[in-house]
Amino acid sequence: MLTCLRVRDFAIIDRLEVELGPGLNVVTGETGAGKSILIDALSLVLGARARPEVVRSGAESAEVEALFDVQNAPEIVARLEAAGIEGAGIGGAGGSDGGGGDGELGELVVRRVVQANGRTRAYVNGRLATAAQLAELAAGLADLSSQHEHHSLLDPATHLSYLDAFAQLEGERTQMARAYEAFREAEQAVAAAAGAERGREEREDRLSFQLREISELAPVPGEKETLRAEREVLRHAERLARTTGAAEDALYGADGAVCELLARVTGDIRDLADLDTQLAPLAEALGDACARVEDAARELGRYARGITGDPERLAEVEERLDRLARLERKYGGSLEAVLAHAAQARAELDTLQNHEAHLTGLEATRDAARADARTVAVRLSRRRHEAAIALGHAITDELASVGMKGSEVRVAVTPLELRPAAEGRVELELEGARLGPTGLDRGELLIAPNRGEEPRPLRRIASGGELSRALLAIKRVLAGLRPAGLYVFDEVDTGVGGAVAEVIGRKLKDVARHHQVLCITHLPQIAVYADTHFRVSKELVDDRTRSAITPLDAGERREEVARMLGGLKITAKTRAAAAEMLREAR
Repeated sequence: MLTCLRVRDFAIIDRLEVELGPGLNVVTGETGAGKSILIDALSLVLGARARPEVVRSGAESAEVEALFDVQNAPEIVARLEAAGIEGAGIGGAGGSDGGGGDGELGELVVRRVVQANGRTRAYVNGRLATAAQLAELAAGLADLSSQHEHHSLLDPATHLSYLDAFAQLEGERTQMARAYEAFREAEQAVAAAAGAERGREEREDRLSFQLREISELAPVPGEKETLRAEREVLRHAERLARTTGAAEDALYGADGAVCELLARVTGDIRDLADLDTQLAPLAEALGDACARVEDAARELGRYARGITGDPERLAEVEERLDRLARLERKYGGSLEAVLAHAAQARAELDTLQNHEAHLTGLEATRDAARADARTVAVRLSRRRHEAAIALGHAITDELASVGMKGSEVRVAVTPLELRPAAEGRVELELEGARLGPTGLDRGELLIAPNRGEEPRPLRRIASGGELSRALLAIKRVLAGLRPAGLYVFDEVDTGVGGAVAEVIGRKLKDVARHHQVLCITHLPQIAVYADTHFRVSKELVDDRTRSAITPLDAGERREEVARMLGGLKITAKTRAAAAEMLREAR
């Protein structure tokens, strides 16, 4: 829902702010006052192409800022979260921060700046965005129905989802998506297995060689560290033996060794401890030290006598380390990676050696998935064809009620065309059609504006008034089938009046029960149904034309409706007629 729209230096608008309400918002005013400029400004923040001509004469740039409440639009919120966009409150229209604020998640501020030189900038909740990003994030915020504007209902890609919503087929669509995914994954598995068959023997030989190479060496996790430690000992065996043997002699074996001197000192201190008990702990500590030194000397001696140089063993260690290094380079960079590769190769080899049984199992799974997908797709297609007739009749009836009697709408449900399979993409086929996640069908709304004409796509309707009324009829039928959003109607009343205009007003009011609606009109029969009524006016200030928009209270609404009924001269009779129309529209 659009809650606020701010415009600065845009066409004849100097500064303007509109706070829209829920339900039906109607904008009226004299011809040329700038009513449709609001639609142009809104189109700009929705991603429309920016033109430098929109910049007000004499200004450096034009700026449009819109605040949307998207709390009831989970698809849009999901897109914002996926893009890393946080909530924001609307900032000053002239600010440079792009409208960033401290709003809660569920608010979206879109700001577009067009400079006089043609350069543009776009901000989404204060973050710079490209035009493509803006269009993607803003998709679904508003649906514009005016000549020369794009709208989602003109996009055939959306028509199937509307048909399914009309027929209440959302559950079947979900089931179809799951069946399609299961079929696609099964088909991919069969294709991968069939591809593997073409080089199976070569692959088996390669895997067998790799496993033999790894098995012959039989690497053990952590053994490289052990081998490296052993290599260091073997390389320096002579030095280790010589130094540890000398240490044993110095500590214990030679005359005047440390142990001998320490034993003598220990005995002397023990004798003195008989004279002064304070020395007893020291005598005991010296005794412990003597015993420890003696133990260390014996261990050093055993180590020295056990160390011997072994060139053959050193060569074996060097060779194994070298072979382990070669394996690591070939199969992943570490012994753990080598062992993981071996496990994977063993599993793949087992699959290849049992290929026929494996492929048979995959094909059985694929066939079952195809049968399930076919059942769901055919049932869904049948229900769509049935619903298409009802939807076409319903929209045709609505067209008659808004002054397009003789027009006919058909909902064409046709098979998805087969496409050439691209590399890396598996195309699924059922019943001679391409199967997609939504089934076998594509849908499109076709309209014949006049009796006897062949129905053609909505986007080919040339008249802006006809297009707006056709879209109003469609939206009236589809009202409530999608999350609440903003529908914008311009020129919906072109070429109509009287009773038909009143019917259009009622239809707009009906759509506004489910969606926020903004309608620009020059007909009082439509304006009286507004929940919120705005009047656009223009004035001359310092020899320059300026447009302004004002929300109307009850009395001002009566005056505006009276003006629309009677022109510039408002009489008591037109005021009474306006008051009566407003009462009847409640």
